[in-house]
Amino acid sequence: MPNRSSDALFQLIKSLEKSEKRNFKLYIKRNSASEDLQSIQLFDALDKMEEYDEAQLLKKSKSLKKQQLSNAKAHLYREILSSLRLIRQEENIDIQLHEQLDHARILYNKGLYLQSLKVLDRIKENAKEHNQITFLLQVLFFEKTIESLHITRSMQDRADRLTAEVDEVNDHLRLVSTLSNLSLQLYSWYIRNGVARNEKDEIAVQEFFETHLPADLSGCTGFYEKLYQYQSFCWYAFIRQDFLLYYRYTQKWVDLFEKEPFMLGIETAHYIKGMHNLLGAHFDLLNYPKFIETLRQFEEFSHSAIVTGNVNNRIQTFVYLYISKLNKHFLDGTFTEGLELVPYIEEKLREYWIYLDRHRILVFYYKIACLYFGSGDYERTIDYLNKIINWKVDLRTDLQCYSRLLHLIAHYELGNYGLLEYLIKSVYRFMAKMENLSLVEEEIFRFLRKSFNLSPDRIRPELEKLLEKLKKYEKNRFETRAFVYLDIISWLESKVRNVPVQDVIREKYLEGHRRG
Repeated sequence: MPNRSSDALFQLIKSLEKSEKRNFKLYIKRNSASEDLQSIQLFDALDKMEEYDEAQLLKKSKSLKKQQLSNAKAHLYREILSSLRLIRQEENIDIQLHEQLDHARILYNKGLYLQSLKVLDRIKENAKEHNQITFLLQVLFFEKTIESLHITRSMQDRADRLTAEVDEVNDHLRLVSTLSNLSLQLYSWYIRNGVARNEKDEIAVQEFFETHLPADLSGCTGFYEKLYQYQSFCWYAFIRQDFLLYYRYTQKWVDLFEKEPFMLGIETAHYIKGMHNLLGAHFDLLNYPKFIETLRQFEEFSHSAIVTGNVNNRIQTFVYLYISKLNKHFLDGTFTEGLELVPYIEEKLREYWIYLDRHRILVFYYKIACLYFGSGDYERTIDYLNKIINWKVDLRTDLQCYSRLLHLIAHYELGNYGLLEYLIKSVYRFMAKMENLSLVEEEIFRFLRKSFNLSPDRIRPELEKLLEKLKKYEKNRFETRAFVYLDIISWLESKVRNVPVQDVIREKYLEGHRRG
């Protein structure tokens, strides 16, 4: 993965499509000045670079002096955004409403108060139709300003009606703010820590959730109140590993868009995230038929104009669609077949590297490592796990811990016993420090330490003992995370039976499919 450039202008130019670049140059030429022609030279120089290099940039832009560069870049940045606004204004309801609000302000500044009020009335209707309550509040405050400064005679009970409208919008906004804050805080907790590791974690999350959840949810009548309510319950359930509750609220989340399909074009990213979580819920519940059906729907959606015509939607859909495609191979035990996805995923990670957050990249690396592990390629497993272990990040401590544990098991499979003694101590210390040691992990470490002193004929009985012990923890809610991140039961069964781990998982899938 290349180093990320922090230069905002460079990132913006690299995000432009061919049509947008062409439009920018036409826009500049229509408004040409010496400064703008210099902007085109700067634009071309940056566009040709693979990575941002200021020294190289100054060498290519001979008319620019170093002390001018900062201002020139700021000017170019503004010009690009202005050109994009002209061609993208029809795509977003918020951009349309902003433009209409600008028109109302221009009319007001011209002293045309009644015309301004007519525009504001149209904005209100448009905002209500599209659930844009923050715009409603802006419009209402503008209307109040006009009514309080000018005698418009537009309506006899204007003051009472405006006051009532503002109070109603404020009530909705308070609920949206409270629930969106709760959703964000719970998601942030998960990104930092992963799922609840013990009873202490669960109590802390439960207390936070119950303290910040509005006592009366009957006021959740609008789209956004429901969206953030469902998201809050979704994260709460997932952190506690209550997969059934997680499924119920992810389904409600997605169904919200089915009931108001026009919101798909307004809040596409929320729909994409909802589909990702619905697929995750089916995966966690091992509900293969519904997983496949939802995956089919999501892939179909990925080809829609809503996705293909928007860079952000394309990237987010790629991330969640391919995480689910990898999960499919984990469910049905086709690990070797799943490796065919890796080159394409790697290509897309390179293509989207300036957009992707570190968390998503770590998840891909871990899942690819698991794919190689399930296929029996332990060398490649270690390569991908090293990408996680050597990447110093302060999020998903659970992913960091399980990467180290799988790394340890891969070295065990390769027979790297000289390295194992050091690794066992190192990984155990790391997981203990992160408070990430469960009973399952303690048992695994106990077995690995003991294995050094066991003769080959005694290994299998000890593996069988470990398997029996761990099976007792499968229904323990605080131990399930060990089985979610690493199918340790199937790995042990493969060792006991001396068959590849993907064969064991494939057999379980086929048996479940026959019963289903």
